[in-house]
Amino acid sequence: MRTLVNYAGDEDFCSGGSLYANPMDSSLLLSLGPHVDVYCPPRKRSRITAPFVFRGDKFEQKKQSSIEVLPDECLFEIFRRLPGGQERSICACVSKRWLFLLSSIRRTEVYGIETTQPAKHEGELVSDKTDEFSKLVKEEPASVSSDVASVGEDLEVESEGYFTRSLGGKKATDIRLAAIAVGTGSRGGLGKLLIRGSNSIRGVTDNGLTAIARGCPSLRVLSLWNVSSVGDKGLSDIASGCHMLEKLDLCQCSSISDKGLMAIAENCPNLAALTIECCSKIGNGTLQAIGQYCPNLQSISIKDCPLIGDQGIANLLSSASHVLTKVKLQALNITDVSLAVVGHYGKAVTELVLTGLQNVSERGFWVMGNTHGLLKLKSITISSCRGVTDLGLQAVGKGCPDLKQLILRKCSFVSDNGLVDFARAAASLENLQLEECNRITQSGVLGAISNCGSKLKALAFVKCMGIKDMVLELPMLSPCDSLRSLSIRNCPGFGSSSLAVVGKLCPRLQNIELSGLCGITDAGLLPLVENCEPGLVKVNLSGCLNLTDAVVTTMAKHHGGTLQLLNLDGCRKITDASLIAIANNCSVLRDLDISKCVITDLGVAAMSSANLLDLQILSLSGCYQVSDKSMPFLKSLGQNLVGLNLQQCNSISSSTIELLMEHLWRCDILS
Repeated sequence: MRTLVNYAGDEDFCSGGSLYANPMDSSLLLSLGPHVDVYCPPRKRSRITAPFVFRGDKFEQKKQSSIEVLPDECLFEIFRRLPGGQERSICACVSKRWLFLLSSIRRTEVYGIETTQPAKHEGELVSDKTDEFSKLVKEEPASVSSDVASVGEDLEVESEGYFTRSLGGKKATDIRLAAIAVGTGSRGGLGKLLIRGSNSIRGVTDNGLTAIARGCPSLRVLSLWNVSSVGDKGLSDIASGCHMLEKLDLCQCSSISDKGLMAIAENCPNLAALTIECCSKIGNGTLQAIGQYCPNLQSISIKDCPLIGDQGIANLLSSASHVLTKVKLQALNITDVSLAVVGHYGKAVTELVLTGLQNVSERGFWVMGNTHGLLKLKSITISSCRGVTDLGLQAVGKGCPDLKQLILRKCSFVSDNGLVDFARAAASLENLQLEECNRITQSGVLGAISNCGSKLKALAFVKCMGIKDMVLELPMLSPCDSLRSLSIRNCPGFGSSSLAVVGKLCPRLQNIELSGLCGITDAGLLPLVENCEPGLVKVNLSGCLNLTDAVVTTMAKHHGGTLQLLNLDGCRKITDASLIAIANNCSVLRDLDISKCVITDLGVAAMSSANLLDLQILSLSGCYQVSDKSMPFLKSLGQNLVGLNLQQCNSISSSTIELLMEHLWRCDILS
């Protein structure tokens, strides 16, 4: 029996008579076989487009509809059911739309996903850098943006098994962040993200950080530098999605305010380090929230934020006093009140940096030292603070009994008396550095050495213009047997008389740096070289124009068995005689710089023939008398060299240098 089936829309199948006057119209009745006819009346629009169009007795196949016609909701449900990370990575390469859809899926929304544990071995993750995702994104169709193609590039591996990614300039875009979110989720997770600058046309915005927040819940470190298009929304999304965040670094982020950082404080209890620099909208509210909600905060650094004042510093220090160990306050509008708070509540602080605090006076430093709260302070750096005086410095020395390092830069009101008083008070001091403190004189240098006690190991003076080489009637000075390292750089007034006294006070020096001291002569340096009992290890005499071969020869004979580094750059009176002495005596010398010295081919030959010498780095820059004749000697020396500097050696031809590069292929040659 011939069966007439009518698909009418509401009913699945209907049998019965025709709805038209002529039911056997060939344009409506389709014969599929000898027993079945299918009748399709056009009274209701079909819900699904048929794959075939029938014209008479011909079948014409219609082009398949693309999956792109599906709405985002459908694609979302499809993508969240993909079986693995490789499949999601493949789909991310199809188009930007698919990439952003995939990046919008949270880890908790993926159907049937098991939490991916970070890799236990670094080697396993290194191999992942060339896995399927990296290959796929590099071999993507031409229709997909080149930004998506690079999502597998420049991935580094942290020692704890998480990936780190650094984006800068043109590479910093939302597309790359979305690709990172998709690509790293199934391979251990993203642990560190650093963004330096942003693409000027399509740079990083809140959308990019939102993708990271949804796809990278394992994020521990986030650093944003000069990213003005990221605001509170992006940071709030990070707070809601990355609860494991431990370190946040914000620099020149002008669109981020207290709102975004308060969200971080409330949702990221593991936050241990916070850096805020040049963020004009961040104020005291942020510090109050950080102190209240972040019990693990150990390090805080704040620089050039005009809205942060004494109230914020007080709220932070009073709340986090038991765990906060590192505090850096730079270029802030704070007063003596903040230093008093630091001195009172900084019971756990071990490292303190104070820079450019123009509104802090002598009283602030005096109170900070006399509150006796900085009992654990080990290192303090004070730069460009006009309030630092002799009185304040002495108070700091007395109030910090465990202080081991003091660095003073551009503190023009500190004089010899303050330095000597501090040296007497700071019994545990091991490292003392003064830079551009122009009231310090020869008396202050010698007094500090003599009064620093038995623990001082390193002493440095840099660009202290007040030091003059004078013969003074000094009282009996005690030697400093503990001092191992002495550095005096670019102090033009420091001369041979001062150095001779230092040599007598410091008999156990191992490392000396006397660079840029034109007033130093053999007469001043020889007593120091001859009196060093344990043996010199590292010696830097660069820029000492008046030293001769006598000093180098004496040094080679007395300390040839311990000397490992010797820098004679710019010592224009050093000749081949010094090299002969070095070749015959210095058995452990590894690094030799004789740039701009009066060295000839004879000196190079002497070094190459030495049996004891085993150099690894040699610099002959500016030795114009070294010529092509040194070619065989340099080849002999170069068997063990890893670095050779032949820059500005005008007597060595380019062909000779090319031959050296061929023979010494393991050595890095600068020419």
